[in-house]
This record gives sequence, structure tokens and C-alpha cells, in this order.
Amino acid sequence: MSSWLGGLGSGLGQSLGQVGGSLSSFTGQISNFTKDMLLEGVEEVGDAATELQVSNSKLAEVEAAFATQKSEYERLRKLHAELEEKLEASEIQIKQQSAEYRTLLQQKDVEISHLKARQSGLQEEVQKLQQSAQSASTGAAVLPVTTTSSITTSSSASSFLSRPSGSNQGFHSDEVDLSDVIWSQQEINRLSMEVMRLEAEVAHWRRVSQANTGTGAGNGDQGEILKLQKTIKELREEMSHEVDEHQHELAALQDAQRQKLADITRRHREELAEYEERIEELEEQIQSGGGQTSSPSDASKLPELQKTIKSLQETAEQQEKQLAELQHSLEEARRKHAALQLEKNETQDENAGLLQNYTRLQASVTELQTRVQEQEGKALQKAQLDHEIQMLRNNLSAAEKEIQRLKTLTESEPKEEVEHADILELNTIIGTLKREKDILEQEKLSLQERVKMAEEQVVSSKGAESGDSEFLGDMKVELERKENALRAAEEERDNLMSELEELDRQNQEATQHMISVKEQLSGQLKEAEAELTRLTAELSTTKDQRKTLEQELVTQKERMSQSAFTLNDLHMGKQQLEQTVKELKDKLGHAQEQSREARREITELKKTLQERDEQLSSAKAELDQAEGRGTEALGTKEELAVKERELSDLRRELDEMRSAQEKVMSEDYELKMENRRLKVESEQVVGKVDELTKQMKESQASLNRTVRERDTRIEALKLEKTQLEGELRQAERRLAEQEKQYQQTIEELTRARSMDASALQMEHERAIKLNQEKDMEIAQLKRDMEQLASDHRDTNEMLSITVAGQKQLTDLLQEKDVFMDTLKQNAADLQAEMENSISVTTKEAEALRQALEEKDKQLGGMKEENSHLKEEIDRLRDQQSRPQALAEPRTLDIITELETEITQLKSSRNSLEEEVQTLRRTLEEQQASLLLSQQSLQTQQSELEQAHARHQQTTLNYDRLIHARDEEISQLQKTVDQLSESRGRADSPPVHGEVILQEDKTQALNQENGNEKHDLSKVELERLVRGIKEKETEINQLNEKNLSLTRQLDQLVVSRDEVGKLSQMILQKDLEIQALHARVSMGGGGGHSQDVMFLQQQLQAYAVEREQVLAVLNEKTRENSQLRSDYHRLMDIMAGKEAALVKLQQENQRLSNMSDPSGSQEMFKETIQNLSRIIREKDIEIDALTQKCQTLVTVLQSSSGGESGAGMGGVSSNQFEELLQERDTLKQQVKKMEEWKQQVITTVKNMQHESAQLQEELIKLQGQISADSDCSSKLSVDYARLIHSYEQKEKRLGSLSLELAQVQQTITQLSTTKDVLLGKLDSVGQTPEVVVAQSSGTPLTADASRHQSAPPASSDNLQEELVRLQAQLSERENMIRTLQENNHRLSNSASASESEQRSQAEEIRQIRERLEAQQRSVREKDLLIKTKGDQLIQVSDALRNRENDNEVLKQAVTNLKERALILEMDVKNLKEENELVAARSREKESEFRALQETNMQVSLLLREKEFELSAMSEKAATVERMLKDKEQGKSGELNQLLNELKSMQDKAVAFQQERDQVMMALKQKQMETTAVQTELQHMRDKEQRLSLELERLRNHLLEIEDSYTREALAAEDRETELRRRVAMLDEKLATSSSAVENASQQASMQVESLQEQLSEVMKQRDNALAQLMTSQEQVNQYAVSLSNLQMVLEQFQQEEKAMYSAELEKHKREKEDWKRKAQRLEDQASALQLNLDEANAALDSASRLTDQLDLKEEQIEELKKQVDVRQEMLEEAQRKLMNLLNSTEGKIDKVLMRNLFLGYFHTPKTKRADVLRLMGSVLGLSREDVDKMLQDDGRHGVTGWVSSWLGGRGAQSVPNTPQRPTSGQGLNSSFSEMFVRFLEIESTPSLPAPKLPVHDIKPLSDPPLRRTSSAASNTPAGAVAASKRAGEANPFLAPRSAAVPLLAGSGSGGSGHLLMKPISDALPTFTPVPVSAEASGGAVLKDLLKQ
Repeated sequence: MSSWLGGLGSGLGQSLGQVGGSLSSFTGQISNFTKDMLLEGVEEVGDAATELQVSNSKLAEVEAAFATQKSEYERLRKLHAELEEKLEASEIQIKQQSAEYRTLLQQKDVEISHLKARQSGLQEEVQKLQQSAQSASTGAAVLPVTTTSSITTSSSASSFLSRPSGSNQGFHSDEVDLSDVIWSQQEINRLSMEVMRLEAEVAHWRRVSQANTGTGAGNGDQGEILKLQKTIKELREEMSHEVDEHQHELAALQDAQRQKLADITRRHREELAEYEERIEELEEQIQSGGGQTSSPSDASKLPELQKTIKSLQETAEQQEKQLAELQHSLEEARRKHAALQLEKNETQDENAGLLQNYTRLQASVTELQTRVQEQEGKALQKAQLDHEIQMLRNNLSAAEKEIQRLKTLTESEPKEEVEHADILELNTIIGTLKREKDILEQEKLSLQERVKMAEEQVVSSKGAESGDSEFLGDMKVELERKENALRAAEEERDNLMSELEELDRQNQEATQHMISVKEQLSGQLKEAEAELTRLTAELSTTKDQRKTLEQELVTQKERMSQSAFTLNDLHMGKQQLEQTVKELKDKLGHAQEQSREARREITELKKTLQERDEQLSSAKAELDQAEGRGTEALGTKEELAVKERELSDLRRELDEMRSAQEKVMSEDYELKMENRRLKVESEQVVGKVDELTKQMKESQASLNRTVRERDTRIEALKLEKTQLEGELRQAERRLAEQEKQYQQTIEELTRARSMDASALQMEHERAIKLNQEKDMEIAQLKRDMEQLASDHRDTNEMLSITVAGQKQLTDLLQEKDVFMDTLKQNAADLQAEMENSISVTTKEAEALRQALEEKDKQLGGMKEENSHLKEEIDRLRDQQSRPQALAEPRTLDIITELETEITQLKSSRNSLEEEVQTLRRTLEEQQASLLLSQQSLQTQQSELEQAHARHQQTTLNYDRLIHARDEEISQLQKTVDQLSESRGRADSPPVHGEVILQEDKTQALNQENGNEKHDLSKVELERLVRGIKEKETEINQLNEKNLSLTRQLDQLVVSRDEVGKLSQMILQKDLEIQALHARVSMGGGGGHSQDVMFLQQQLQAYAVEREQVLAVLNEKTRENSQLRSDYHRLMDIMAGKEAALVKLQQENQRLSNMSDPSGSQEMFKETIQNLSRIIREKDIEIDALTQKCQTLVTVLQSSSGGESGAGMGGVSSNQFEELLQERDTLKQQVKKMEEWKQQVITTVKNMQHESAQLQEELIKLQGQISADSDCSSKLSVDYARLIHSYEQKEKRLGSLSLELAQVQQTITQLSTTKDVLLGKLDSVGQTPEVVVAQSSGTPLTADASRHQSAPPASSDNLQEELVRLQAQLSERENMIRTLQENNHRLSNSASASESEQRSQAEEIRQIRERLEAQQRSVREKDLLIKTKGDQLIQVSDALRNRENDNEVLKQAVTNLKERALILEMDVKNLKEENELVAARSREKESEFRALQETNMQVSLLLREKEFELSAMSEKAATVERMLKDKEQGKSGELNQLLNELKSMQDKAVAFQQERDQVMMALKQKQMETTAVQTELQHMRDKEQRLSLELERLRNHLLEIEDSYTREALAAEDRETELRRRVAMLDEKLATSSSAVENASQQASMQVESLQEQLSEVMKQRDNALAQLMTSQEQVNQYAVSLSNLQMVLEQFQQEEKAMYSAELEKHKREKEDWKRKAQRLEDQASALQLNLDEANAALDSASRLTDQLDLKEEQIEELKKQVDVRQEMLEEAQRKLMNLLNSTEGKIDKVLMRNLFLGYFHTPKTKRADVLRLMGSVLGLSREDVDKMLQDDGRHGVTGWVSSWLGGRGAQSVPNTPQRPTSGQGLNSSFSEMFVRFLEIESTPSLPAPKLPVHDIKPLSDPPLRRTSSAASNTPAGAVAASKRAGEANPFLAPRSAAVPLLAGSGSGGSGHLLMKPISDALPTFTPVPVSAEASGGAVLKDLLKQ
């Protein structure tokens, strides 16, 4: 065990050393870090750059340290996980082991109880066997049957009792390793197991009782069996309700049993009566047969008579069997009674155990609640899950109950017997009973048949009986003997019946008592607390009960003596009693084992009491205590003697009353229990006596040491003695009370131990808990005791020295009375000073009390310290007042007072040292926390700088990006402008453009393939696609502009004269388009590929930048989480600092409180210290040597007595050396404390300095944070601006796409207009020829008709007309040919332009698709960016959560480490306790073996005595015979013979005793053989373990022997050393005797020197007081500085909190503002989008209008030019005409004449006169002549010719007169009017072509003009009307929908150009006009001309 403990200690030492090493390394690191930080604080840097570098380097260092810390944290976390796993495994192991051990204990206890019951049962059976053997000794054949039957029944009855012992034999004395770590759970498990076990036992006993009743009622009928089944069913139903209804079941069982027993007895009596009648009849027959004699048949009658005798013997045997059965049932009833009693006791024990469990469970529940509250946060989810599991389990159980209910419903209808396994067992039992009944009935019938046979044989053999009368006499004698035996059996049966009835009555009482007890149990559980208080009162009642029990024992013995049931054999009774004595001894051994366990616990409790007593008492107290204990020991010895006398009396009485043992066996069992309890108590007393003797020995050893030392000092210790005696009385009173309590607990424990060891275990654990609760107080008292002991030794040394020189000092004092007077005056002064100081201290204490009352909440712990201080002050006052009142001229009193002062100073010094240590600890903690805060601040600074740098980088990147984007936009705009400028300068054909585009596409594809080969990422590919799509949008824009240009070119066609120009312009435009295509293709081929490459590079750069930004964001989030964790850590550190500062303030306050009273008495203490120091310096060596000599003497004396004394002496010497070492170490510690004080001062100053620096750094950090927030706001603004520019770009793209759509629509319109133009040109080429042919045909016919009628004079005119008309026709044909050529050219150009338009449309469609794809990709990228941002935010949140989890895990690691340490300590304690238990169990086993051996010896002695007695009785008989033979002999010989007879009698007594011993030994051997057989298996199991144990013990013994040898050698060395020292001391004594003489002379010198030293001491005291005051001031300053620091730190915390909260609120506000802004911007964007769409529509219409205006202005300028040219041409024509007029005046124009001629004929006859007048005016005739001619013509018929001659001219000359064929007025107007109008028109100069005003532009939305079959009006009026209509529609107000006409036919052209106008509006359709019969040829021609 010591080796195990050593190993455990070494392991703990290693682990603690490792922990200490790690702690020391950690503290070393902290100290180095503080030094570095202090040195760093010195290096102040001037400029910001160097400061930045320094801070960066520091940051790098801090990051490295952080990395190491992180790795350390990871390692610790792994370690923590491993420790947790180990802890769980150990807890599970402990649970399993403890459960196993508890079950083993319970099984052992049950086995013990069962074995005891079995033993009593076996004894009863043995006695009954002996009685039956004696009663039936006459019948030889009867005895074996009865014995065997009884043996079988007893074995069957005791089979259940011996059942549990088989499985648990090998674990009787195992080492039981119990664990209290998880006591509550295991206790609950144990209780549940106990309940289950009790239920099983109840069921078993019920089955046994039912079986017994069944066997007893074997002769009953089926009705009884049915009754039994009904009762069983009722019992089952009752059992299903509650556990409390078990009593009713027991009562019912008892009633049933009583009924069955009554039935059995009644039936048995009836059968016996029948048999007796039968026997009487047989006897009568025999007697009647005896009178008749028949000699011839005598020989034949003999065998018949023998047969009858045999049959009678058989009936007797049957009756004996029945008797045995009755006895068996009686035994069963007794056993049931004993079992009920056991159950009663068990229930009582269970009640007590439950109460104890309840109290312990309450304690454990409180502990568990605290633990649960700690782990509630973790276990909430677990609890929820458990709740769900519990709900599920409840549901499951409910479902199972429902299923069971359904099963019971289904099964209860026909077969309720098959409900239970017990019912099946009962059925089997009933079947067996039926079978046994049948067998018995068959046997009965066979017996009756035999009786009949015997009767017949008797009748037949009446004649032969006379001859054998003698034989019959013998038979009669035998019959009489049998009858006597029968009568005896009947008497026994009657006795048994009475006993049975008594047992039934007792059983009933016991069951009623059980019911009442079980009903009281529930009430007792509630009244548990009241019972605890009542238990103290019950102690006295138990003593009274013990007396009453003793009286009852006497009465029981008297009753036993009275009962004369079994007075057959005294010798057998004696042997039985000896056996009972032996059993009692065995039981006493068991009880001793139990009592030793109880004693062990009592010794543990006593040890705690002894420790307290030792702490309270001094050496004198130990003396008195030892004396008191001696008296107590004497008392206990007397009590033991009384007990032993009582035991001897009991044995005598047992010897006297052995005959009555069988009757009252159950009562004897209870008495045995009482005896056992009494013996347990006696052994407890013996244990107490042993302990007291041990304590006596220890105290005597200490007294032997201390008496020599303290004989001279008794006077000095009288005051202490009085105090200590009072304390001792109190302690003794407390001890008496505790002894009473302990006796009570011991009695309870012994009662509980008899049935269940668990109650004892509970009591033991409760005691352990009490010890644990009081361990702290004991440790405190031990420390005080150690201090007192050291001080006491010092005072003893001083006293020994002073006592040695006392006589000399008294002589010197008598000589120096004057000096003593001065000393008295000094003492009075000192007293006055002390009183002043006491008054000051009381005032200060009152002030402190007030301050404490004010600061109760803050300084709760200070109250206890203040109370301690008050007690010390009071004690000081008492001690100061006492010696100063007794200030007599005696130095001893003064010295004792001085020593008390010294002890107080030492205690104060120790307390101060402890406080300084706590201050040191707090300072270290503060330093560590400051370092941590500095680290965190530096990390924050570095992170802020990094964030700032990253922020600047990101801003630069964003600026670069924006700049690049702007440059790209500007380049794109330039390219667009260049393309728009170069749209008119292209030369290449359109086909080439398409080829180049294809080449671009192939190049782009090749580039993409190359990029794929370079493993570009998806993002880069998407960016390339986006760049290509942007280029395609530019191409689309260029194509739109080209289309608009072509549209404008198409609109330039004004008239048919400009068709050639238009075709040329179209060709030019085609060339320009081709050139533009080529340029675009070049841009897409070379420039476009370059742009794509550039865009790819930019995309790659953007990807890199994006990754950088993401990395920066990740770092930001990580740094943010680190900052948050550092902030939390700083908060924790600050809280720790606050707590430490509060603690420091409390410690400073306490120091000030403690230093004030001691300071007031400083002078007194200084003088005492100086005096004691001087004395110690002179005589310390002599004291040490004398002390060692004394210890050596005690060692030698105690070693001569035994080893224990030597050990104790060695301990004392070692203690003395240790105390000396402790004194030296204390001195060193004082020096260290002063150094620490200086260090504390420096560290406080450094902390103040560092706090200022930290404040500055905080301010800087706040500024940096604000700058960062500004930068972030700028960034957000830049980002918003970027987004806005991007949206603007997107809007521009949308507008361009709209323009493209418009261009496409205009292209479609152009194509329609081209088709229309081609159709018109074709119609123009065809219709004129037809018309000419028709017109030429009709006039010919007309002319022919007229020519027939007209005169031949007009033929010349007609021919001229024809020639003229032919010329006109040829001109017209030429014009038509030119128009057709132009039309062909236009159709070619239109086809070319259509192909171009188709290719352009395809390109536009592709471009649009690319644009849409790019837009989609852009939107996807935005979504990706947003999702990435959200993911970043989530990741940062997750990181923060992880940091928080890490903090929680760290806390959990620390908690678990603490728990693991606590558990290790608990495990260690438990292992020690287990080892103690094992040792004690071994001791008990050895004691038990010793008792068995003594028992054997006693039994042997008894048998020897019996043998001697028998021998002597024989010899006496022989002597008597010899005396009778030789009565006549000599008288001397007779005397000799008498003497010899006496001696022989003595020898006979001795022989008889020897014989008894031999018999006892035989019996013992038999018992031992059975015990050995039972324990053999146990020993085999134990052997293996013991072999291992033996090996360990051998090793241990070897080690112990080695250590003993080493110690012996060391002791020898010490002995030699001590002898040498003794010699030296003798020499020193010789020298000291001379020195004493010198000392008497030097005493006066010493007194003077002492006075001088006293003055010096006064000075020193003053100096010390001054120093103390300064130190107090410094302490106060430190406290103030600490409080200031605390305030500053709190302000920092508050500022940080406020700052963080303000930042949070600001961020929240910013977030909400941003959200609102975003919403507002979205609304604005939607509104702007609508406005932009409208503005775009307006811009489109405006751009169209501006283009149209430009085109119109260009057309106007061209038209102006043309008008000028025409004007010049017209002027030339006028000049030419004037010349012609002048030249041709007087000449007749053929054409004119032809026209006039034709007009004349065309005009109606009524108007022909006008035509003739016109002709006259042309020819120069006057009007009057013409009228005359007309009159003449009217008369002569000339008008017809003239009119016919003038017809064609009239039609020619009026081309512009509007005529509608529908109206009839056109033909009615006169020719003259028409001609006049024509001339007016011709004569007036033609106006230039009218300039189209702005409002005259025809809008696209105008509806087309109505087209009729006739020509549209070309008059100026019509133009005016058109202009008016046009002016009504404002082109700028045209809606967007009207800007683009959907159908080519619905909308007109954009201008008044003929070619741009639709067909229905501008040009007439030439349809062949059918000429009616009425209309003349002239009218038709005019119509055609008009058209």
C-alpha cells in the first residue's frame, strides 16, 4: 500500500511538476514580455514613418506570438478533448465498478442472513431428529424413515435459503472499491434494485406458502384447490394496484394458511380416531380370540399374526410419516414467522436507509443543481431532445399498456389461469398435490384391504391361538409398547397443535404489526426531520430498552426452565447448548467484523475529534485529557468486566436451560440478535478502550517528554491552564455529546448492518461529508497550532534558560531594587502608552466600522476580517491589562506576556506575508492583462493600418478602372464619329464587306480557340464575349447611320429630270456603304481583334483585382473577428483587473486596519523582540542541544518500550529541525517581500505610464477608424457613381438599338418606294402610245366625216396639223425612252441596295443578339457580385460566431481541467479509503480465525473434562464396589481410598471435560468441514488473487526491510552522533557551571547593557513607526493610484463601449440611409427611365426632323440653283421668243394655225365665234372686222371652217386650265375666254419654284390624299390648300408611334419630294380613258394634257 501511495505521489508530483514547469515558463515569458514592453515604452520615435516601421515590426512580432498562441490553443483543445474522453471513460468505469461492488455487498449480506436462518433451521431439525430417535428408539425400522424424511423436508425447505449463496461465494472479503463521485445516480439504481429484489422475495414467499398449503392440504378435495386459485387470482389483482397493498395480501395468505392447518389437523384427528377404533376392534377381536383355544391350527395362525403385526407396524409408520409432515408444516410456519420478522426488520432498516438516502439525496440534489446551473446553457438542446425522447417513451409505454390491456381483455374471457408464470407454477404444484393425494388414497385403500385380510386371518386362526399364548403375550407387550408410543405421539401432536396455534397467533400479530409499520412508513418519510431530532431522545430509551431486554432475557430463561417438553436426554441438550454457544461465538465473530467496520468509521470520526482537541489544547491540556481518558478507560474496563460477568452468567444459565431450547427457537433467535447487539456494543467499548489506551500511550510518551521540560515552567503556565481548563471542559462536554451522538449512530449502524450494509455505508458517507465540510476549519486550526507550537517552543526555550538562572536573577534583583523601580516607572509609561494606543485603535476601529457599514455591498468579505481584528484587539487588551495589573518585580510574568506578544506579531507577519503574496499575484495578473491589452491594441493598430493601405489600394484600383472605362468610352465615341464622317467615302463593293466580316468572325473564332488553349477561365471568356458584343453594338450603330444616309439619298429624287442624278447618287451611296463595310470589317478584323485582346487583358486584370478585393475583404472579415475576439478578451481582462483592484483595495484596507493596532503597541513589541533576540543569540545553541538530548532520551526510552515510541521521538526531533528551517525560510521570505514591495511600486508606476500611452493609442485608433469610415463612404459614393455611369451606358445602347430599328423601317420604306417607282415608270412607258393611237384614230374619223362635209380649202391646214402632231409624238417617244433607261438604272440600283439592306439587316440582327447576350452576362455578373458580397457577409458572421465558440471552448477547457483535478483528488482519496477497508477486512479475518481456534480449544477442553468425569464416575463405582467388598478392612486404608477417590473424582472430571472437548472438536470438525466445503471454491478464487497480493507484499516487505535496515543504520549513526553530542554537552555543562558564576558577576553589566539596549530599542521602535507611517502613506497612495487606474480603465471601457455603440448606430443609420437612398434612386431611376424613353422618342423625332430639314435645305439650295439656271434659260427663251416674234411677226405659224384649226373644230358651235375672234386677234384683225366676218359667216357658213381650222391650237394653247370631266361647265365656256386665259398665263413671267416652308413639310402621319379617276388639281389654290393642311400638323408634336410608319403604303415620305411620296398621293395612274360619243376629240386631248 505504501508503495502504491508512493507511486501515486510520485505520479502526482511529476504531473504537478510539469504543470509548475509550464506555469513557470509561462510566467517567465510574461516577465520577459513585460521587460520588452517596458524597454519598448522607452524608445519613443520622432516622426510618423519610423513610428510606422516600429509599429509594423511590433505587429509582426505580435502576429508571430499570436501564431504560437494559436498552435498552443489547438494543442490545448486536443488535450481538452482527450481529457474529456478519459473523464467520461473513468466515470463509466467507476459507475460499473461501484454498481458491481454494491451488488456484491448486498448479495453477501443476504447470504449471511440466509445462512443464519438456515443454520437455525438445521439446528431445529437436528433436535427434532434426536427427539424422534429417542421417542422411537424401541422400533428399529422406524427411525431411519423418519430421519430421512425430515432431512429431505428440511433440505427442501432450506433449499431456497441456500440458493443465493452459490453464485456469490467468492467475494466475501474482496476489496470493495466504492466511488462517491456519482453517488446519487447509483443510490437510485440501488434502491430500484432493492425494490425489485423485495418484490421477487415476496413473490417467492407467496409461492412457498402456497406450496406449503398445497402439501398440507394433500388430502383435501377439489373445492379447496378452487378456493386456492381464487385467492391467488385475488392476490394477483391486488398486487397489480400498488406496493402498499402487500400487507393485505399477507393477511389473506395467513388466513388461508390458518384454515388449511385447521382442516389438516381436523382431518388428521379424524383419521387417527378411525385408526384407534380399528385398533380397539382388533384388540377386542384378539382378546376374544385369546379365550378360544384350538391346538391343531396353532402353527398356521403364527404367520397370520405376524402379518397383522407387520400391517400394524406399517400403519404406525404411516402415522409417524404424517406426524413428520405436521412437524414439517410447523417448521415451515416457524420459518415463515422468522421470514416475516426478517421482513419487518428489513422494512425498518429500509425506512432508516431511505431517510438517510433522502437526506443525502437532498445534499446531492443541491450539488447537482449547482452543476446543472453551470451546464444549463450547454444542456438546453440536450434537454429538449431528452424531452422529445421522454415523450416518445411515454407514448411507447402508453401503447404498450394499451396492448397489454387488449391482451388481458382477450385472455381474461376463457383462460385467466394462463395470465402469469406463477399461475403455471401453481398449476404444476396442484397437479403434484393431486398425484400425491391419489397415491395416499391408494395406500389407504391397500391398508384397509390388508386390515380386512388380517381380520379374516384372525377369524380363521382363532382355533390355533390357544397353543401359542406365550407368543401372544409377547405380542401384547409389543402392542402395549406401540400404544404407549402412539399416546406419546398424540401428546406430541397436541403440543405441536398448541404451538401451531400460538405461532398462528404470533403470525397474525406480526402481520398486523407489519401492516401498521408499513402504513407508518409513509408518515415516517414525511416526519424524517422530526425523527432526526427525536433520535437523540431515543438514545436514552435504547439504554432502558437494553435493561428491559435483559430482564426479558431472564424471564425467557425462566420460561425455558419451566417448559418441560424435551427433558429426555440432558447430555444431548448439553451438546446442543454447546453448539449454540459455538454458533453464538461464530455470530459474535461476524458481529465483531461488523463492529470493526463500524469502529473504523468511529476511529475516523474520532481522529477528526482528536485533531480538533489537539489544536485546542496545549501540553497541559493533553495531560488533563489523558488523565480524564484514563478514568474513562477504567470506567469502560469496569463496564467490560460487568459485561464479561454477564456473559459468564448467561453461559451458566444457558447450560442450565438447554432442555427448553427447541420450543422457543424463534424467540432464541431474536435473543441471539439482542446478544449480538450487546456484544457489538461491548466490542465498541473495547475498541474505545483500545483507542483510549493508544491515546494514553501517546499522551504518556508526550508527557514523559514534556514533564521533564516543563516542571520548572508550571508557574508560568498557570494562567494558560485556567483558560485551557475552561476550554477543556467545553471540549469534554462537546466530546460527551458527540459520544452520545456517535453511540446512537453506532447502534443505528449495527442494526442496519445486521440486514443491509448499505445503511452503514450511507452513514459512513455522511460522516465523510461532515469531515470534508470541516476540513477547512481543521486546516486553519492546524496552521494556528503550528504557529502556536513554534512560539511555544521558543517560549519554552526562553523559560528553561530563565528558570536555570532564576535564583541568581532573584539575588541580582534584590541587590538592584532601585533599578526595578525605574523599570516599574518604564512599565507604567508603557502602560499609559498602551492605553493611549488602545484608545486610538478603538477610535480607528469605530471609524472603520462606520466605513465598513457604508461599503457593505462592495466589501462584504471585509466584515469577517474586521471581526477577527476586533477579537485580536480584545485579546490584546486582556493580555495587556492582566500582566500590567500584576506588574510585580517578577521577570517570568513579563517574559510570558512578551512571548504572547511575539506570537501575535508572528501571526500578523504571516498574515501580512499572505497578503503580500496575494498582492503579488494580483500584480502579476494585472501585468499579464496589460500585456494582453497592449498586444491586442498593437494588433488592432496593425490591422487598421493594413486596412487603410488596402482601402487606398482599392480606391486606386477603382479610380484606375473608372479611368480605363472612360478612355474606352471616349475611344468608342471617336471610332463612331470617324465611321460617321467616313460614311460617304467608301470605294469597295458590298460583297467585299461581307467577306471581310466573315474573315473577322473566323479570326475571332481562332482567337477564342487560342484563348481556350491558354486555359482561360469562364469569367475571362465571358468578358471577351462582352467586349465582342460591345464592338458589334458599334457596328450596328454604324449600319444604322449608313441606312439613314441611304434613306436621305433616296429622298433626293425630286423630279424626272433628276432621275439620272439620283441614280448616280445611289451608286455613290452604294460605294460609300461598301467603303464603310470595308472600314467596319477592317475595324472588326484588325482593330476589333486588337480591341478584343485589349479587352481580354483588361478582363484578366479585372479578375486579378477582383480576387485581390475578395482577399482583402476576407482579411478584413478575419481581422474584424480577431478584433472582436481581442475586444472580448480585453473586456474579460478589464473585468479581472477590476476584481483584482477591488481585492487589492480590500487587502490594503485590511493591512491598514491590522497595522494600526499593532503600530500603536510598536514600542512594547520592539522591546520584547530585542530582548528575545538577545537571549536567543546567546543561548540558541544550548537550547537546541538540550532539546535534542531530551528528544534522544525520549527516543531511547520509547524504543526500549517499542517501535512506536521511537517513531514518535524521531518525529519530534524532525519537527524541531523543520521548525528551525521554517524560521530561516521565513526570514528569507521577509526579505523577498520587501523586494517585492519595491517591484510592486515600480510596476504600478509602469502601469500608470502604460495606461497613458494606451489612452493616446486609443485616441489614434479612433481617428483611424473615423478616417476609415470616411474612406468607406467615399468608396460607396464612387461605386454608386460607377453604377450610374454604367446605367447611362446601357441607356445609350438602348437608344442606339431603337435608332437601328428605325433605320430598318426606313430601309423597308425605301424598298417599297423603289418598287412603286419602277411600276410607275413601266406604266408611263406603255400608256402614252395607246392613248396616241386612240386619239389619232378618232380624229381621223371625225376629219373624214367633216372632210366630206367641209370644203376642200381646209386640207392644207390639216396636213400641217398632222405634221406638227407627228413631231410632238416623236418628242414624246424620245422622252419615254429616256425615262425607261432611267427607270432601268434605278431598278438595278434598287436591287443592289436591297441586297445590301438584306446583308445589313442580317448583321444588325446578329449585332442585336450579341448585345442582348452581353447585357445578360453583365446582369449575371452584377448578380454574382451581389451574391459574393452576401456570401462575404455570411462568412464574416460565421467567423464571428466561431470566435465566440472558441472563447466558450476555452472556458470549458479550464472548467474541465479543474473538474479533472477534483476528480483525480477524489479518486486518490477513494483509493486510500479502499486500501484502509481492505486492511481492516484482513485484520477482521485474522481475528475471526483466532476466535475460531480459541472456540475449538474451549470445545476440546470441555470434552476432555466430560471424558474425565465419566472415567472418574466409573472409577468411583469400582471403588464403591471395592468398599462394599472390603468394608471390614482397615480404617486407614479407607481414608487412603477416600483420598484416592477424591483425586480420582477430580481426574474423572478432567477426563469428562476432555471428552466433552473431544466431542466439541468432533462437532467443530463437522461444522468446519461443511464450512470448508462451502469456502473451498471461495478460497480457490481467492488463492490466485492472494498469490498476486503475496508477490506484491513480498516486494513491499523487501522494500520495507531495506528501508528498515537503512533507518537502523541511520539510527546507529544518530546514536553515535548523539553520544558524541552528550559528551560535548557534559563538557559544556562543566563550562556552563563556571559560566554561571561568571554570569552572576556579569548580570549587573548585562542589566545596564539591557537598559541601554532598551533605549536603542525605543529609538528603533520610533524609526519603525515612522517607516510604517510612510509605508502606510505609500500604500494609501498606491490604493489611490490603483483606484485611479481602475477609474481610467472603466472610462476606457465605457468610451470603447460608447464608441462601439456609436459606430454601430452610425453604421445602422448609414445602412438605413443607404437603403432609403437606394429606394429613392430606384424610384428616380424608374422615373428617369420613363422620362428618358420619352426624351429618346422626342430626340429621335427631332433628329429625324433635323435630318429632313438639312435634306430640305440642301434640296432647296439645289432647287434654287436649278431655278436660277431655269431663270436664265427662261430669259434666254424670252429673248429668243421676242426675237422670233419680231422676226416672225406677220408670218403665220403652222403649228399655231393647226392648233387654231383643230380648236375651232373641237369647240362647240355656239363658241366657235369666240375662236374665230381669237384667230382674228392673232392675225392682227380688229375686233369689229372679226365680228363682221362672223356675222357674215353666220350668214354664209364660214364659222364651221374656222372652228375646224382653229381646233388644235386652242387645245394646245391652254394646257393648264383645270377641267373636270364630271362637270358640264368645261365645254360650255367660250373659246375666247379660254384663249384669253391662256395668253395671260403665257404672257406672265413664270415664278421661280416655290420654297417649301418649314410647316409645309409633310408629316409622316398625314393620311394620303384621295385619288380619283381624273387628275389632281395643280392650281395654286390646290397648293395653298395643301399647304394649309400641312400646316395644321406640327412635326415636332408627332408622337413616337407615328415616327416610324409600320406600312410602306400607309405613310407618305418624309418630304414633298415626288419620289419619296406614295403613289396614291404624288403621281397619277395612267389608265386608258374610253371616249364617249358626246365628247369630241379636242376635249379628250385636253384631258390627257391636263393629266
